[in-house]
Amino acid sequence: MKEIRRKELLAGIVLLATFALWTVLIRHIDVQNAGPLGSKIGFAAINVWFHRLTGVYMPIYTITDWLGLVPIIVCMGFGLLGLVQLIKRRSLLKVDPDIQLLGVYYVVVILGYLLFEKVPINYRPILIDGNLEASYPSSTALLVLSVMPTLKYQVDRRIANPVTRKAITAFVFDFSAFMVLGRLISGVHWVTDIIGSVFLSTGLYLIYRFMAEHTSQEKPYR
Repeated sequence: MKEIRRKELLAGIVLLATFALWTVLIRHIDVQNAGPLGSKIGFAAINVWFHRLTGVYMPIYTITDWLGLVPIIVCMGFGLLGLVQLIKRRSLLKVDPDIQLLGVYYVVVILGYLLFEKVPINYRPILIDGNLEASYPSSTALLVLSVMPTLKYQVDRRIANPVTRKAITAFVFDFSAFMVLGRLISGVHWVTDIIGSVFLSTGLYLIYRFMAEHTSQEKPYR
């Protein structure tokens, strides 16, 4: 088990390093003024080709935008769980360690989102309400792929009923796949934006899971 955890930690670190390298490459490889209003796009040939292949489907964009509230609700739910534990146990240190780490993890994800909003790497392939918007990494894909796996992880730790656990696992997988594919084919992001989100979110999640397992000493809260 410890060996598996170490491999997960290593995989998380490698994915974060891959995200960093991917970001640098986007800034330097095949950069062209191929975006709206002449905005510069890295990996321009691949991005433009894929964008023309999928086209733009605003209804899918709108649906996935609204469904982006689901991971936010998940965050709020675990925040409420932590608050209830804090009130009952009267000490932050007595809140379950994996829930404490989860709060830190969510803050890191939000800070990552805010950072790339302030420091745009790529702009969207279309104008939103007539404006250029930052597109890298896809914030919706980042949020979904960072938060939804934590729902499955916490359910697996805290709920013994196998039917419930399987149902939540199926929901997390299907919802995440729909959201990522939806953002991809809606045409509101370049394909490299989605790939970047996958690298970043998966790397962060694997590191969170390693730390949560380590601090919880393998004791599930059921």
